[in-house]
Amino acid sequence: MSTEPFDVVIRHGRVVTSRGTEDTDVGIRGGRIAAIGPGLSAAGETIDARGLLVLPGGVDAHCHIDQMVSSGARTADDFESASVAAAFGGTTTLISFAAQHRGQSLRAVVEDYKSRAHGKSVVDYGFHLILTDATAQTLDHDLPALVDEGFTSVKIYLTYDALRLDDRAALDVLTAIRREGAMPLIHAESHDLIAWFTDRLLQSGHRQIQHLATARPSLAERDAVHHAVSLAELVNVPILLVHMSSADAVEQVRWARNRGMPVYAETCPQYLVLTADSLRQPAFEAAKFCCSPPLRDKTNQDAVWSALADGTLSILSSDHSAFEMEGPDGKLRDGPDSAFNRVQYGMPGLETRLPLIFSEGVVGGRLSLERFVEVTATEPARLYGLSGRKGVIALGADADIVLWDAKRRMTISPDTLHDGLGWTPYDGRQVTGMPVTTMVRGTVICRDGERVGTSGHGQLLARDRPEASLPTAPPRTGFDVVSNRFVCEELDQ
Repeated sequence: MSTEPFDVVIRHGRVVTSRGTEDTDVGIRGGRIAAIGPGLSAAGETIDARGLLVLPGGVDAHCHIDQMVSSGARTADDFESASVAAAFGGTTTLISFAAQHRGQSLRAVVEDYKSRAHGKSVVDYGFHLILTDATAQTLDHDLPALVDEGFTSVKIYLTYDALRLDDRAALDVLTAIRREGAMPLIHAESHDLIAWFTDRLLQSGHRQIQHLATARPSLAERDAVHHAVSLAELVNVPILLVHMSSADAVEQVRWARNRGMPVYAETCPQYLVLTADSLRQPAFEAAKFCCSPPLRDKTNQDAVWSALADGTLSILSSDHSAFEMEGPDGKLRDGPDSAFNRVQYGMPGLETRLPLIFSEGVVGGRLSLERFVEVTATEPARLYGLSGRKGVIALGADADIVLWDAKRRMTISPDTLHDGLGWTPYDGRQVTGMPVTTMVRGTVICRDGERVGTSGHGQLLARDRPEASLPTAPPRTGFDVVSNRFVCEELDQ
């Protein structure tokens, strides 16, 4: 062990990892964790964490920041405001999206998003690629180069006119993703089922916001999840299904897992603490609760909690997508009488993700401390190519550390949050358990309600190809779509 003094020592805290909990000290040198053990020697700075949990910084692997969405609206925050909110909520790594729209160069899109984030974020960040234009240039040139540069995850949509891929294009994209060793993310809702049902509702006069939950039923999610699994099975590629919201979706994930298929899945706080009852309000209030998939009922909520606890669901992300309420980019940009399919979908969640799930999960007895750390930090880092570097308190890892007061209470309101948005779907909800200090690579970003870190401290992360993206068995068809060969010699006749 080096005798060089530590830059920082965190003393007397209770260190929590996905594997266990221990009362010990943490020594930081050069922005990384250099030692873990009792009685570490003196350092340039000593932080007394007595009575606090010492957690790895959260990894929020699903957030839409400074992004133009399929409707043409742009989200309300930039990388400074979003990252500051994340840090105050205990999140130290963000993975947002570089969203290609049809006709755009994937390379040009990534360069644009890199420029939007550069010099602004206070926490480290990366980008998933959103791919909507499956051209030869995109799949055979831009995608391989970008994966080599560390953009090692790609999202596709099975719904939304401006974003979705038909089956042939989806299979081409999944094959290219597998070839490059990246991780595919899939937004799985049945496009035609939802479009047909939406038309029927609107034609019969059922246009109020509360009917969003009817128009995008759990069976549409179930159908698309099963279909996504089938596409992945044909290509023989692992997939990660985002924002699971229902018992039906969870059932399909469990079915696939039981067949030995490498299917990972995510859920979000809104599906664990809110219900569709929130949509039964006047339009201005109801619009705050519009997201896709929509909020479900208590029975579905309980099923999602159980799946998160038992490992069927792998990770918990915010799906942060913040919009103003009014104006050209607002949720109600078509006016207060907007039909449910014309409201901008999305909720803010960067700052509230960890406090909500700690309070409802750990304090509420649904999750252990270790499982909380696993789903909010360690496992998203592993699945997205940051294993051993982010989401853990371990030797050599980046010193992304959150000191957490498990007893501190806060009532959520726009005034207690740091995003400047002016509204939150969790207004008035009390949580127990809050971060008090957030560090990124050994530098304090916020402490006791005050921002300390400077804009631009956050770095763009080049992520590894995740081991979890590799096929786990030969193709069930016997034919490998990447090599275009049968895997058994006797079949290749």
